Amino acid sequence: MSRQIKQIAPHGGTLVNRIVSDRQREEFLSKADFLPKVRLSERSLSDLELIAIGGFSPLTGFMGKADYQSVVLNMRLDNGLPWSIPITLPVTEAVAEPLNIGTLVRLDDPNGEFIGVLELSEKYTYDKLKEALHVYRTNEDRHPGVKVVYQQGNVYLAGDVWLLERRPHGLFPTYQIDPAESRELFLQKGWRTVVGFQTRNPIHRAHEYIQKCALEIVDGLFLHPLVGATKSDDVPADVRMRCYEIMLEHYYPQDRVILAINPASMRYAGPREAIFHALLRKNYGCTHFIVGRDHAGVGDYYGTYDAQYIFEEFEAHELGIIPLMFEHAFFCLRTKTMATTKTSPSLPEERVHLSGTKVREMLRRGESPPPEFSRPEVAAELAKIMHAMAIEEAKTEFQI
Repeated sequence: MSRQIKQIAPHGGTLVNRIVSDRQREEFLSKADFLPKVRLSERSLSDLELIAIGGFSPLTGFMGKADYQSVVLNMRLDNGLPWSIPITLPVTEAVAEPLNIGTLVRLDDPNGEFIGVLELSEKYTYDKLKEALHVYRTNEDRHPGVKVVYQQGNVYLAGDVWLLERRPHGLFPTYQIDPAESRELFLQKGWRTVVGFQTRNPIHRAHEYIQKCALEIVDGLFLHPLVGATKSDDVPADVRMRCYEIMLEHYYPQDRVILAINPASMRYAGPREAIFHALLRKNYGCTHFIVGRDHAGVGDYYGTYDAQYIFEEFEAHELGIIPLMFEHAFFCLRTKTMATTKTSPSLPEERVHLSGTKVREMLRRGESPPPEFSRPEVAAELAKIMHAMAIEEAKTEFQI
């Protein structure tokens, strides 16, 4: 007799679905030419999609002023539910001024195609400096998240949203698994416990090590790389996905891992984004979430383990997902294994770990990182692709 599996509840208790029915879609399409338009940025498009598919449950739209202020100041929605990143729709004063509260606003994607509808309930101004200091812990515009805030419009539009259709992802349609689907997959596999893993970088030995440590105590791994907007110098999503495919083919148990894309855009908000990423994976059905070294960090804005300490600011039952904390992993030359300072007797000079910057420099020269850092198959693929990209960039620069 099979065990009955009780899945983790979505954040707030209900998995949101804001994708229109066929009837609603026809109704909105009939009004398309008469509605005021707002063209979404890549980040806002990602946010719209995640709201619609339930990834941002319990949100049903872009935040109103009360929720926004509460999230910025207290990391909670106005009703007290934990939420650490404001999900807002910024526009300029010129765009906001003619829009009337209580009416529908047409939402277009960055190419100008009709993608969704906003039921406009509020429009409000906000303090960019305050948002930067609270969410990102800095007001420096060299921080990529702060830079976005400073450059965006001065007015936020709020209200429930509708997505006209769930389009297949342009690059990874087979890995586009939405929360309702991932939950069903976990049930089909009989997984009672699932650990989620967030990454915006190519997978390397340290990632593999902590993922497999986690797999020792749960039923399945939900490998969930982010493919939304990232910094220009981050490794492109298609390159990263190819690396994950190689790793799963050669080094992971086939029946215990699901690879899917996370359509979110990076905020680089460090500690706050760690909470945000955990709640997102809770909505996808994960019971556990890996939080490693400098999660969602950038530069030296956050302490090495600040993203782990922030979980102490919430009661465990409030978040409802279990964080698995890992120290920085490295290859130990003394024991010839992957390890952390918790398990290795090595001295610092006996530990192999490379910075992301150094690895990118090696790859652009066509050099493969050492096998202690990256599996050979992955290193070879990365070096080939990144070197070719560097050559093309050099050609373009020369032509200019």
